Amino acid sequence: MNGFASQIPSMALLGSGISSEAGLRVLLSPLSSNIVLRTACCSIGIGLPVYSTFKAIENRDQDQQQKWLIYWAAFGSFSLVEVFTDKLISWFPLYYHAKFAFLVWLQLPTIDGAKQIYNNHLRPFLIRHQATMDRLVDGVYAEMVKVVRSHQGEIRFVRSMIVRILGSANEVTPPSQQQGEIQNTSPEPEPSTATVRDLESESDHED
Repeated sequence: MNGFASQIPSMALLGSGISSEAGLRVLLSPLSSNIVLRTACCSIGIGLPVYSTFKAIENRDQDQQQKWLIYWAAFGSFSLVEVFTDKLISWFPLYYHAKFAFLVWLQLPTIDGAKQIYNNHLRPFLIRHQATMDRLVDGVYAEMVKVVRSHQGEIRFVRSMIVRILGSANEVTPPSQQQGEIQNTSPEPEPSTATVRDLESESDHED
């Protein structure tokens, strides 16, 4: 595991944490909570790839950038299918265990499941239907532009309301600061009677 785990950050973190015996028992236990498994799926499927993509962009590593572009294409296709089938297949036993294993398989450097899915299934399908997909995408973008242009007034109104809310929030002074200002602007104490008499006596001597 340590041999290829250091090749990408996500696998290094995966090998150092989740693959411990206690972690695997929690994740792979048939009685494991769906909350734990969903959290693990989000961490492995989204969180770690986001950081790996960030590293690839910042390091300007063309190979890693292509690798993670392919991963996001495969992951996006899987998520698109899952949107329509999750309510049905999520009831099957060990569904989230299988999903977790699938997400790990997509990223394993020795297998590179995302690249297999892209080359064997996704790329041939998109090439075969590229003209139709282009028309569909152009139509969707055209409708989005029409919607935005037809609701310019509402968009400006919402934007102005957000600016006003943010401005009023910035103008609100914290109570602690207000108390400090009140204390700082408190009236000075009036001079005592003895002090007044001393001043009067001094003025009489001067006369």
